[in-house]
Amino acid sequence: MVSSEQRRRQLAREKYLRQQERRAERRRKARLRNIGLAVAAVLVIGAGGAYIASGGLEGDEKDSRDKAANAADKARPTPGRTGPDPCDKPAAGKPNGKKWKKEPALDVDESATYSMKLETTCGDIAVDMDPSKTPHTVNSFRFLAGEKFFDHTECHRLVDAGIHVLQCGDPQATGKGGPGYTLPDENLKDPRIKGGTYPAGTVAMANRYDARTKEGRDTGGSQFFLVFEDSELPPDFTPFGKITEGMDVLKKIADAGSRLEQRTRNTAPNATVVIDRASVRKS
Repeated sequence: MVSSEQRRRQLAREKYLRQQERRAERRRKARLRNIGLAVAAVLVIGAGGAYIASGGLEGDEKDSRDKAANAADKARPTPGRTGPDPCDKPAAGKPNGKKWKKEPALDVDESATYSMKLETTCGDIAVDMDPSKTPHTVNSFRFLAGEKFFDHTECHRLVDAGIHVLQCGDPQATGKGGPGYTLPDENLKDPRIKGGTYPAGTVAMANRYDARTKEGRDTGGSQFFLVFEDSELPPDFTPFGKITEGMDVLKKIADAGSRLEQRTRNTAPNATVVIDRASVRKS
């Protein structure tokens, strides 16, 4: 028969174990949050890549801050397979660099589905877009594609450590270009990114939001990123599309690795990734 003292000790041990489990869970969440904040810096327009100071990131413990700093450090050039450029030469032409003072009039059909096709030097990528969830973003992409804004633009950033994304949509290929107007954040509570993971195949907007200062909402423009492997990120980037064709193209680009661009401090893909032509149609 268990005495009252033995029962008391058993309950105390169980309570202690529960406390330890809760503390471990809090530490785990803090580490994931800080790592996500650190690597998310690569998706900020004009942030100069991932080479930002991460010491100011908040965390429950020094260990969390150290892991966040390490995650930011990992967003650097990745070696690829040796060999020739896996992509073709770009079509003749240059980005038109058009700019507008304000967002185009919102006249997208929110009851329809729109498809975007990116004809790149590495192969075609097709994206389905849902204007019922992201009307401003889809409307803008339809407008910009119609204006040939994306034609002949270079995908300027590849990250394949911590997160796995290819960033495109900048006519300057520096990470600082855009159409002259900004878009509101949309669909940030999409259930597909619940838990802080943008699944492979997601297409989302880059922006100037700084999660540390809580400044820079509604600053998306034309830059977007394509997720080629599940990536843990804060839910701060408008998810507006899903890749339906071309995941093999992204894998080919990722396999070629990246290099550090001294001028822009971006980790540019080794592959020559240029959007020869972009088109959007109602489907």
